[in-house]
Amino acid sequence: MIKVGDRIPSAAITQVNDSGQDMVTSDQFFAGKKVVLFSVPGAFTPTCSEAHLPGFVVMADQILAKGVDEIACLAVNDAFVMKAWREAQNAEAITMIADGGAGFTQALGLEMKTGDFGGIRSQRFAMIVEDGIVTLLNVEPPKSFEVSKAEVILAAL
Repeated sequence: MIKVGDRIPSAAITQVNDSGQDMVTSDQFFAGKKVVLFSVPGAFTPTCSEAHLPGFVVMADQILAKGVDEIACLAVNDAFVMKAWREAQNAEAITMIADGGAGFTQALGLEMKTGDFGGIRSQRFAMIVEDGIVTLLNVEPPKSFEVSKAEVILAAL
C-alpha cells in the first residue's frame, strides 16, 4: 500500500472534466501541482453521494484557497458513470478520475474486493499529493467515514 513520502505510481487514468474525458498518465496528472485526491467505493452509492462527494463540492473553494491546484475524485467506475455523477452532484469544481479496470487503484494498493457488489473497488480514502509525492494519506477502516471527509482534509491543509 502506498504511504506518505511515496511517489504516486505510474498508471493510465481517465480524467473526466468540463472538456469531456482525457486519457493521461498519473505522472502527467500529478506533475507540478498540489492535488487533493479522494476515493470512493462507487459513484451513486449512498455514503459517496450523500456525504463524501458533496462535502468536497461544498468546501471546494476553501480547499482551493489553501493552495490546492486541483481536487479529484477517484472511483472504479467508467468515464460515462463518472461524468453522469459529476453532473448529478453539481461537482464542476471536481475532476473525476474513472478507474474502470481498477489499474490505478491496484497500483496504489488501496483496492478492496466486494464480491457481487462490484468486484474490485477502491477503499475510501483521501490524500494530498504534491508534485507526485503523497504528503497526507487517510484511509478509512471498512464501513467507516471519518478521516477522508472534506472537513478533515481542509483542516490538514
